[in-house]
Amino acid sequence: EVHLVESGGGLVQAGGSLTLSCAASGFTADDYAIGWYRQAPGKEREGVSCISPSEGTTHYVESVKGRFTISDDKAKNTVYLQMRSLKPEDTAVYYCAADPRKYYCHIFSENGPYGMEHWGKGTLVTVSS
Repeated sequence: EVHLVESGGGLVQAGGSLTLSCAASGFTADDYAIGWYRQAPGKEREGVSCISPSEGTTHYVESVKGRFTISDDKAKNTVYLQMRSLKPEDTAVYYCAADPRKYYCHIFSENGPYGMEHWGKGTLVTVSS
């Protein structure tokens, strides 16, 4: 059975850093597109970053470029999102998602795709000003 479990969220001051983890089980993350999404209170879910480990590709939306880094650890079957220089507007529940259609990373944007096959339950990131 496929599972994605996010962790690493918490409360941080503006300018601080957090690293989120997405632990995958039931499949090999290396063979999938793995995306990070977030949903702020009262707002629509939006794409943040995507990685296709087997293709060696990553994608970031404009609002997080230069501040967030997505990476994977094959041995741990885990994908990470390192977040630096956090801003109050980064406050959201962060979700990871996985799909065998690797091209999803090539079309990734703030607007999706949202048809990823598997989703985690999310981890809350709160950035105080």
